[in-house]
Amino acid sequence: MLNFESDYLEGAHEKILQRMLATNEEKLSGYGRDKYSASAVEKIRQACLCPEADVQFIAGGTMTNALVIASLLKKIEGVIAPETGHITTHETGAIEFSGHKVLSLPQTNGKISAQQIRDYLEQFWADGNREFMVFPGMVYLSHPTEYGTLYSKSELKNISEVCREYAIPLFLDGARLGYGLASPESDLTLPLIAEYCDVFYIGGTKVGALLGEAIVFTKNNQPEYFIAHMKQQGALLAKGRLLGLQFDTLFTDQLYFEISQQAIAMAQRLKEGLLAKNYRFYLDSPTNQQFVILANDQMEELKKSVAFSFWEKYDDQHTVVRFATSWATKQTEIDELLALL
Repeated sequence: MLNFESDYLEGAHEKILQRMLATNEEKLSGYGRDKYSASAVEKIRQACLCPEADVQFIAGGTMTNALVIASLLKKIEGVIAPETGHITTHETGAIEFSGHKVLSLPQTNGKISAQQIRDYLEQFWADGNREFMVFPGMVYLSHPTEYGTLYSKSELKNISEVCREYAIPLFLDGARLGYGLASPESDLTLPLIAEYCDVFYIGGTKVGALLGEAIVFTKNNQPEYFIAHMKQQGALLAKGRLLGLQFDTLFTDQLYFEISQQAIAMAQRLKEGLLAKNYRFYLDSPTNQQFVILANDQMEELKKSVAFSFWEKYDDQHTVVRFATSWATKQTEIDELLALL
């Protein structure tokens, strides 16, 4: 059975497993106060060219999104996000559970624009009844988006400028950040993201780690008592070494970026093979997620041999499905999938 259902199906990169085994019997302080976590923080600061950054490690993406948003927003505030954003659609109301509303905007290929955000903020602050409304207190983006698309340098810069004009933080969800940075169509880098965003995170769960995300606060803006916020919400891992060691490994000798390129190379091979077979794409994704329109009967037949994700209904006879590659996808797997198709 071939499996392209998601990009976190494998365990961890072998270098991470080797280091875990090699350090397994060391006795280290808990809660991220160990030497490997400290080393990982320094390596991430260097990679971002942001020596003042505060870095915290969290076990998973939904927990990270909920924690960052809840700790940065006031009680009366909500977060602006695309209507297809992960916090809007696939986090089971985690943000609303924390007492904050997701203020969704229409998307184009998974993205929202600086002009949309400006229009929303202008209309809100011009509304005489705004004291009875949810205040927009943050902007949330993901890179890549839920549709595998990318923000350009100019798009992110323009959104950042609007956020700074209105004094609200810009938060970038980087669950798949490695795959976005590895795409040949990307003109963003970690230092640029650190420059334009107030907070973002570097995804490990989907990019080579067993689990884990690295939150990066870039402007001396980590919320007061953030460790206490983490503890209160069950996000402070006692064996913090497990997260720190993984990111220390991923940010040694460019491993994070190297393994991300494998996913992009395999996605490109898949895309070229599908185009050669005249398959239709729902949109053009330059990253590791490929969205293909299949006839319903063809989709049912393919399910017998391949796991993939249902994305959305296209029409009565067709469905949009997603094939996701990862850092561990092999060329033979792509070739087998293309042969079946």
